[in-house]
Amino acid sequence: MRIFLLAGTAAGLAGTVPAFAVEADQATAPVEGDIIVTAQRRAESINDVGMAIQAVDSETLENLRVTDVRDLTAVAPSFTVSQSYQGVPTYTLRGIGFNTINLSATSTVGTYVDEVAYAYPIMNTGPIMDLERVEVLKGPQGTLYGRNTTAGLINFITAKPTDHFDAGVSAELGNYQTYNFAGHISGPLGEGVSARLAIRSENSDKGWQVSNSRPDERLGKVDKLGIRGSLAVEPGTGTHIDLSVTWWQNKSDTVAGQGIGFTPATNPVTGTSASHFFNVPGLADYIADNFPTKASQADWAPEAARSADIGRGAGLPGDLAENNRFWGLKLRLDQDVTDTVKFVSLTSYNDFRRKALSDWSGAPFEILLQKADGRIKSFAQEIHFEGESGVVNWLVGGYYGHDKIVDSNRTMLGENANARFIRAAPYLVVPGVNLLETPFNSGGYTAADMATAFRTYEDIGTMNTKTWSLFGNADAELTEQLKLTVGLRYTEDKQDYVGCSRDYKGSMLPNVNVVNRFLFSAGGTLPIPAPIVEGQCNTYDDVTNSFGPVVSTLDENNLAWRVVLDWSPNDDTLVYASVSRGYKSGTSPVNAASKARQNAPVTQEKLTAYEVGLKATLADRLLQANLAAFYYDYKDKQISTYFADPIYTALARLDNVPKSKAYGVEGELTLRPAQGVTISANGLWLKTRVIDYVGTNAAGQPQNFDGAEFIYSPHFQGSIVAAYDTPVSDTLNVNGAVSLRYQSKSNTIFEDDPLYKIDSFAVVNASLGLKSEAGWSLSLWSKNLFNKYYWSSVASNANVVVRFANQPRTFGLTLGYDF
Repeated sequence: MRIFLLAGTAAGLAGTVPAFAVEADQATAPVEGDIIVTAQRRAESINDVGMAIQAVDSETLENLRVTDVRDLTAVAPSFTVSQSYQGVPTYTLRGIGFNTINLSATSTVGTYVDEVAYAYPIMNTGPIMDLERVEVLKGPQGTLYGRNTTAGLINFITAKPTDHFDAGVSAELGNYQTYNFAGHISGPLGEGVSARLAIRSENSDKGWQVSNSRPDERLGKVDKLGIRGSLAVEPGTGTHIDLSVTWWQNKSDTVAGQGIGFTPATNPVTGTSASHFFNVPGLADYIADNFPTKASQADWAPEAARSADIGRGAGLPGDLAENNRFWGLKLRLDQDVTDTVKFVSLTSYNDFRRKALSDWSGAPFEILLQKADGRIKSFAQEIHFEGESGVVNWLVGGYYGHDKIVDSNRTMLGENANARFIRAAPYLVVPGVNLLETPFNSGGYTAADMATAFRTYEDIGTMNTKTWSLFGNADAELTEQLKLTVGLRYTEDKQDYVGCSRDYKGSMLPNVNVVNRFLFSAGGTLPIPAPIVEGQCNTYDDVTNSFGPVVSTLDENNLAWRVVLDWSPNDDTLVYASVSRGYKSGTSPVNAASKARQNAPVTQEKLTAYEVGLKATLADRLLQANLAAFYYDYKDKQISTYFADPIYTALARLDNVPKSKAYGVEGELTLRPAQGVTISANGLWLKTRVIDYVGTNAAGQPQNFDGAEFIYSPHFQGSIVAAYDTPVSDTLNVNGAVSLRYQSKSNTIFEDDPLYKIDSFAVVNASLGLKSEAGWSLSLWSKNLFNKYYWSSVASNANVVVRFANQPRTFGLTLGYDF
């Protein structure tokens, strides 16, 4: 029904605009292949910017069906997207990423929409719609953009209001009962005022994941809706106001995992902790009998079992689905001060809310489910002046941001081996002694209480983050062939944090007050911490010998900078050398924290990048060749790793790796053999290395990870994209695109464990269509054309190692009409 309502709305809007809407001014068409980007906050040819950049236009995005940030990997192979087990995307660019599970953590890869920071990757999980182009900037981007990033950034440039009538609609049908709709309408509302409205709806009513144990159950339904309204106002000469409001909701199913093995501590045969004796009956056989061989195979706990309250353990009813909402406001003012100086104010407010129920068990048992509840409120204000002074282009300004975040989830692990062991611990830790019959049981808990304890608990963290910076950038033409660019940004970041794991409706009281207090006090030989009450934090602090919240403040500052020397021996060649330094601010995690150390923050990381590059336009503009070689000196790299815990063997925490490095060569060849045909090949060869870092492995043991590779950082990533739009008659064009993306093996942890590997894979996407000058268009498309089984992440739930597969083949038909 929604698709017909949306189509009717768009048609109605189109009907309100007169057929004699103002015609566009006829401008001189740009030379084919001359791509204009705003990587340095002003419009320039991509070949005039001394930086590694990939830009993808709207037609290629449409032909390759880039409707999600993950889809960008098809055209920007050095960029990867993985999924944490809490469903938060992990972005990696040239091997630089941060493998957090928390929606409250920023990424090493900044994402921007029209230069507005979407600092938290979870904000990018709505539909992508009505874009003009996407720019991928590689290397530290601390000087010109508001939030410091060490890997690079992605800027989504949306289509803007036009001074002439422009409208279009498209509807598509596909497998998995898919029906999508998109539309836009743009044009003048009056003198100096124009507006644009865009909408996109995505629906798939048949899930692509099938339960191994209950084949009539599926997950993978899609239900997304997004709307953007834009207003452009020119109240007078030299003044331009750009206002936009974006809203979307996502009610899609959450993705289930594929169980492929056990953690070192809980392996039924070789387990290193007592928990390995307490795997739920049937789990080992299930894992052995259901090793995945295709994307659709998955499993999750039966709804009836997880929904029921059992003794002290409250159930988790409801569909395994998201219920997320986002809205964002952007207000930009451009005001000419003189003929060569302009003032710019950019104000933004983003509000994201998440409610989701997910099952990361990887098996039909209650190993790990989570009900997420989070909120991000993000305000930012930037002002800057930009201008020209002779041979110098300059920009100076300031930035302020203030974010308020609540990140929480309720976890259920009723059949997790660790929880089952803790319930039995009162009868095992001291031979011949029942802890329920000792003074540690001051609450008078019964055997029945203990048998249903530790089924569910909450993790929660609140963060108040403020950042401000002053920045400047200038480039000067030293000679006709040499240009020097210098950029600086001084930043101060402050984050106040309060977080813990806490009891939920009494579920944690028996195990914490009896077992944990016994173990933390070494059986009573050390001072015994006070017991907790219902709803209290159960995170233990060794220093205070008490259970309670973790409170921390990060107060940091840094100076990011960039120096670039460009040499242009002729109009078609650019050679550049750059040195830059970028930072990513520190952050605090929201973990299942048995001990306070697990919620301790990591400090800011620092990356110094050395890069040389070449951009050459050859053969009378038929061929564009770009090449870049880089070396990254990486200090205090932020990672999510393990904490050696005396009760649970290994639990999550964040840490800084003091020293590491990455280096590589990246190339791009673009061939335009005929009018309307473009063939582009991209490749990245990459080497990463951790240097002499001693951490904790998955078995809870110390290990020196010297020489380990970064996670999600394959040695080679490459793609070939062929796009075409050629006439077959006077009124009809054939168009489409084919992309092939390949990446070699990569790791998801520092250890060399085959279970945690991502195998090499190649994926093909394609589309083929017709477009008429009369306005109608038709396209056949497919993603993962050859139905390749591949996965982008592997994680553990402290019991089962879980793989997250990418979608199998999808295909469909799109019908469109441009008014």
